[in-house]
Amino acid sequence: MRNWLHFGILLLALPLLAQSNAGELRLKVTGPDGLPLRASVELSSDAIQFHRVFSTDDSGDLITRNLTFGRYRLQVRSESFSGYDGIIEIHSSLPTDYVVKLNIAALSTAINVTATNTLLDPERTTTLNHLDSKAIADRPASLPGRSLPDLIDSQPGWLYEGNAVLHPRGSEYQTQFVVDGVPLTDNRSPSFGPEIEADDVDSLTIYTAGIPAEYGRKMGGVIEVNTLRDTHPGLHGQAVLSGGSFDTAGAFASAQDSWGANTLSASASGNMTARYLNPVVPENYTNRGTTSEFSLSYDRDLTQHDRLRLSVRHELSRYEIPNQQLQQFPQLRDPPGTISQLQTAGNFETIGIVSYQHVFSPNVLLDIHGMARDNSAGLNSGNGSWPIAAALHNDFKEAYLKAAVSIHSGRHEWKAGIESDSLFLHENFSDFITASSSDPNYPFDPGTPTTFAFTGNRPDLEQSAFIQDLIHLGKWTLNAGLRWDHYQLIVNQNAFSPRLSVARYLPAANLVIHASYDRVFQTPSFENILLASSPNVTSLNPNVLRLPVKPSQGNYFEVGAAKSFLGQFHFDANYFRRSVNNFADDDQILNTAVSFPIAFRKAFIYGAEGKLELPHWNRFSGYVSYSYIVGNVWFPVTGGLFIGDDLINCPASNPQACHPAQLSGHFPDSQDQRHTVRARIRYQLSSRLWFAGGAEYGSGLPFEFAGTYDQAVAQFGQQVADRLNFADGRIKPTLSLDISAGIDLYKKETRSLRLQADAENLNNRLNVLDFAGLFSAGAIAPPRSYFLRLAATF
Repeated sequence: MRNWLHFGILLLALPLLAQSNAGELRLKVTGPDGLPLRASVELSSDAIQFHRVFSTDDSGDLITRNLTFGRYRLQVRSESFSGYDGIIEIHSSLPTDYVVKLNIAALSTAINVTATNTLLDPERTTTLNHLDSKAIADRPASLPGRSLPDLIDSQPGWLYEGNAVLHPRGSEYQTQFVVDGVPLTDNRSPSFGPEIEADDVDSLTIYTAGIPAEYGRKMGGVIEVNTLRDTHPGLHGQAVLSGGSFDTAGAFASAQDSWGANTLSASASGNMTARYLNPVVPENYTNRGTTSEFSLSYDRDLTQHDRLRLSVRHELSRYEIPNQQLQQFPQLRDPPGTISQLQTAGNFETIGIVSYQHVFSPNVLLDIHGMARDNSAGLNSGNGSWPIAAALHNDFKEAYLKAAVSIHSGRHEWKAGIESDSLFLHENFSDFITASSSDPNYPFDPGTPTTFAFTGNRPDLEQSAFIQDLIHLGKWTLNAGLRWDHYQLIVNQNAFSPRLSVARYLPAANLVIHASYDRVFQTPSFENILLASSPNVTSLNPNVLRLPVKPSQGNYFEVGAAKSFLGQFHFDANYFRRSVNNFADDDQILNTAVSFPIAFRKAFIYGAEGKLELPHWNRFSGYVSYSYIVGNVWFPVTGGLFIGDDLINCPASNPQACHPAQLSGHFPDSQDQRHTVRARIRYQLSSRLWFAGGAEYGSGLPFEFAGTYDQAVAQFGQQVADRLNFADGRIKPTLSLDISAGIDLYKKETRSLRLQADAENLNNRLNVLDFAGLFSAGAIAPPRSYFLRLAATF
C-alpha cells in the first residue's frame, strides 16, 4: 500500500517530459506574390538513408518532426512554377523555420538551386546508425518477440547471446531503448520483456559512442525508438499479415486520423510461434510463445507554440522454456521419471506517457516528458520439472519525469535538463528440488535445502542532471557535455560523467574525421537483485557469499572517419576501446531459468568496425559491414551471490576447483567474437518487383564447459557437440545465407498492397550461438526457414 501511495504521488507530479536528439522542420511555400502554394515536398538524406514525400496544405505549410540531426536535400515542386532544390541542416531541437518562394517557371530557371551530396554530415561527431521507415518495412522476417532486436543486431558492433539478448561492443545487459523520449533501462529481450513491434516504429537511431550527456545509467548502447509518424490530413494506416516456418503467424494493424490541430493514432498486433526462444538442442522442445500489443496516442497543437501528446501502450508475451534432453525425456533420468518438464513464463507491461513542448522564442524550447509504467514477470514450473521446480512472480511500478531546455545562441546549441526515475520493486520467488540426491546427475551441493522461498520489496531511486553544447566552428564541430547521476538501491552512489566528441570536415577529400570520449556510470540490472542481496539466501547452503552489486564505471574511446566517394558510396570506419570497473554480467539461481546481476573486477574491450553503404545506384542498394572485437574480463567477482563448498575449498595446487569469487587472472568476454561480417544487396528489377540477398558470418564466441566431449554429446546431442572446438574453447563459425523478394501487387497514390517472401539460413547450417558456459546456457539459431508477409497501406 505504501509503494502505491508513493507511486500515486509521483503520478500527480508528472506534468510531462523530454525528447530525443531530433529536430523539426516548419516549411512555408509561396508564389512570387507571397501567396501560399500547395506543393509536393521531397526530403532526403543519403547519409541516413532517409527519404520522405509530403504535401503542403492550402496555407502552403508543412511541419515534419523527429528529423535526426543532419544534412537534408529539400526539393519542392508545384505545377506551373519552377522547382526548388536545396540543402537544409537540422542540428537543433528547436523548430527550423524555412521559406521557399517559387517563381513562374519561365522566369526562374536560371535561379534554381542545385543540391549538393547528402552522403556526408559534416557536423557528425560520432558513428551513428539510422534505420528509417523503408528499411524497417522491407526488413527480413523475424520470429515473434525479436523484430526490433533483429534490426539492431544487423548493425556493426552488436551481437546476440542466448535468447536474443543484445550486446553492444561486448557490454552485458547495458542497452537502453529511448521510446519517444522516454528511456526503458530494463532488459528488453524476448525472455525478459515484451517488445515493441517493428511495424509500429517509424525510425531507429543507434549510438555506441559519442553518446549525448542526456543519456545515462545503461550505456553499452542507446537506441532511440521513434513511433511518431508524420501527420497527413484524413485517415491513413496499414495492415500486415505474416506467417511461415515453426507454425509462425502474426497480424498487425495501425490507423492515424488527423483533423485540424488534432491527431489520433492506434495500433494492435498479435503473434504466435513454436520457436519463441533459441532452444538448447536442435529438436526445439517446448518452445511455443505468443505476443500481443496495443497502443493509443493523441496529439494536439494547443497553440503555435504549445504541443501536447498523450499515449498508452500495453504489451504481453507468454511462452514456454525450452527443454534439454533429460528434461524432455524423464526415462533417461536416474531414477527414471514419468512426466516431461514444462515450464511457462510471461511478461506483461502497461506504459503511459505524457509529453509537452513549449517554444518560448525562436531560440528557446522546453520539453517535458513523464511516464508511468507497470511491469510484471512470471515463471511457473510443472510437476515434471527437473532437477528443480521454480516459481517467480515479480513486478515493478515506475514513475519517470524529465525536463529539458534547448537554447540556440550563435554557434552554440545548448541543452540542459533533469530527470528522476523511481521504481518500486516487488520480488516473489520459490523453488523445490525434484531430483533425487542419489541421481548421478544431481547438480546441487550437499546440504542444499529441498525448498526455498523469498519475498522482498524495495524502491530503486535514481536522479540525474545534464548539460551539453553542440558548437559549430566552421569545419570543426564540438559536442561537449557533463552528466551527474545518483543511484540508490542496494548501494548509494553518485558520479559525474564528462562526454566529449569532436569532428573535422575535409571537403576536398569528402571526409569527416571524428573522435569521442564517454565517461560512463552504469547502474546494475534490477532483475532479481533483491533476492540475490537478501540475507535469506544463507539458508540455501552453509557457505554463501553475498557481495553488493555496485554500478559500473568506465571510459569509452572512439576514433573514426566517414567518407563518401564516387558520389554513390558512404564508408564508416572506427576503432574503439572500453575499460570498465565492476563489469556487469549475470548468473542463475541454482539450476533455474531465474537470473540475477553480478559484477567482475574489470573488463577491457577493444575492436574495429567498418560499414560500406550504397544508398542507391541505378537499381542497386545495400551494405556490407565488418566488426572485430577482443574482450577480456578480470577476476575476482566483485558483486553478486555465490553458493557452495567451493567458496572455502580453493587449493592453490588445483585452481580449477576454485570459485570465480576467489580467482585471479582473466578470461575472454562472452562477446569476444573476433570477426563478424554482414551483407545485404537489393536489386530493383522493375518499379514493382525487387530481390535481395544477405549473408552473416561469425567466427564464434568463446565457451567454457566443465565436462568432456562425450558428456557434451550425452547432454546436448552429437550435432551440437560437433559445432564446438574443445581445443580452442570456441564455438565453430556460424554462417547464414538469406534471400528476399517483394512485389507491389497494387499501388496508387497512398494505397498499396505488397507481398514479401523471405528464405533464411538457406545453407541450413546448425549455428550454435552460445554454449553452456560459466554463467550461461546454450542457444541455437533457427535452421532453414521460410516466411511470407502481406502488407496493405491506405
